[in-house]
Amino acid sequence: MGVLGEGLTEAIRLLATADPEVLNITLRTLQVSGAATFISVAIGVPTGAFLALARFFGRGAAVSFVNFGMGLPPVVVGLGTWLFLTRYGPLGFLGILYSPAAMIIAQAIIASPIVAGFTVAAVQAVNPKLRLSILALGVTRIQYLWLLLREARLGILAAVIAGFGGVVSEVGASMMVGGNIRGETRVLTTATVLEVSKGNFELATALSAILLLLSFTITATLTYLQQRGAK
Repeated sequence: MGVLGEGLTEAIRLLATADPEVLNITLRTLQVSGAATFISVAIGVPTGAFLALARFFGRGAAVSFVNFGMGLPPVVVGLGTWLFLTRYGPLGFLGILYSPAAMIIAQAIIASPIVAGFTVAAVQAVNPKLRLSILALGVTRIQYLWLLLREARLGILAAVIAGFGGVVSEVGASMMVGGNIRGETRVLTTATVLEVSKGNFELATALSAILLLLSFTITATLTYLQQRGAK
């Protein structure tokens, strides 16, 4: 059958029997990546909208910095987060290194520029004539911003999808600040790396299949909402 076939069979068995450890790892993956995505959206969407609409000295450099952040290597983010959260770092007093909270922080740092960059593009793509029409209605600044984001909702949903995809598949930063501790910080990506290093390729394939299923389910749900909004 081969490693791939055995791995898929193992994935089905683990899901069918509701293996406690696998369910725990899967739920933690969803919790960590879900929280990181939520935080990145809360930071990225307002930042992206501001950069798309505001005109100020250094705006081009700010947008370039956001675009640079979209491709920031996760291991660099992990190292930076580790240095800040380590006992002798600026935020060492929090005592959250090697915890899910540290993983959420690192993943949110990775996803925020992605969400912001997509939001900048989405808001700038709104027809300028539509912007003038909205302003002509005499709306307040908050109403103007809300209506503009409503028009750019398809692109913003694409930003959410991209942000989630960036964190749910991340492994380097999660291992550096989470430590891959069993029952505490182990998620599907780090568990897969661990099993590969141990030579358990069937189990690693099974965990990868579960990760793909989880990612596809959430992405498909967000895509459905996006396309329904397009109609």
